Amino acid sequence: MIIYMSKRFNHGLYADLITQYIAYKRSLGFKMEDIEERLSMFDRLTIIRKETIIGISRDLFDVWSIPFPQESDTNRYSRISRLKQFSCYLQMMGYDSYIPRLPKYNFTFIPYIFTQTELTAIFEASDKLFLKRRYMYSQVCVMPTLLRVLYSTGLRIGEALNLKHKDVHLDKGYLLVSTSKNGQERIVPISRSLTEVCKDYSLYKQKLGIGTNADTHFFSAPNGSRCQVVTVYEIFRTVLYKAGIPHQGRGKGPRMHDLRHTFCVNALLKMSEAGMDLYYSMPVLSTYVGHQSVEATNKYVRLTSELYPKLLDRVNAAYKYLFPEIEIDNSDFQEINNTIKL
Repeated sequence: MIIYMSKRFNHGLYADLITQYIAYKRSLGFKMEDIEERLSMFDRLTIIRKETIIGISRDLFDVWSIPFPQESDTNRYSRISRLKQFSCYLQMMGYDSYIPRLPKYNFTFIPYIFTQTELTAIFEASDKLFLKRRYMYSQVCVMPTLLRVLYSTGLRIGEALNLKHKDVHLDKGYLLVSTSKNGQERIVPISRSLTEVCKDYSLYKQKLGIGTNADTHFFSAPNGSRCQVVTVYEIFRTVLYKAGIPHQGRGKGPRMHDLRHTFCVNALLKMSEAGMDLYYSMPVLSTYVGHQSVEATNKYVRLTSELYPKLLDRVNAAYKYLFPEIEIDNSDFQEINNTIKL
């Protein structure tokens, strides 16, 4: 088994076209880091196979589709999908390139939805975190505010950690997310209670002499450095332990990202209980959390249908009217049949 690992292009046959493709997609607002790495691996494969003709053949695609050792179905699907998109681009540029069918795989992931009791325990445990000595690189001090921001807004952890003080508009009650997964800037309104929490955190930083200038990160260590996802996740594991919430193992959670899942489900539940039409409210939530489609938002509801069956019924009822029912009697059917025969 050949594993073609590389983080930059090796100047293979497709190197220039890959560079053009990435520039084209970025011009449309897509973030291409993951795709760039995948195509770099493909570029390496073409060098190993000594490809000489531009245009991905079925044989080359079959080799690319061979599963890597211990590769998950999700990662393999993503890897094949990325190359399929590039192949479509090649066809658009006039090259004869094979377009495969994507492999089928079962999406079995179920997010962990925190209960209100668990959320309270998490916040209380994070409030009790402390350091035995002053450590300038510690990221413990951000946890009480960070966890409340993640749950109250549904931000992705990366989006939250990339916030700078100039993005946090506490006087007007909103956050400006300029670095998102989909590369799209969005405004995220925040509640009064969360605004007060963020104000207290900002004052806390000032008392410690931590920088709060416009271009400094909102969530930072005492030395002003940006918090790291890996470190914050490790602290979150400690919070879970102190909150009495067992971790179910790698890939099973609970994870910090499950605060986002919980926010989405609870937001839809609240809108449903308030009598809001989910056909109109789901696109609002989709925009709020930065989804590219309503289907991505609807996925949260489907995955948690056992917890909230009434909410699921409301969603189904809302979508039922997308395609109105038409009553046709037997005479109408006869007329249609006669038309078809003609």
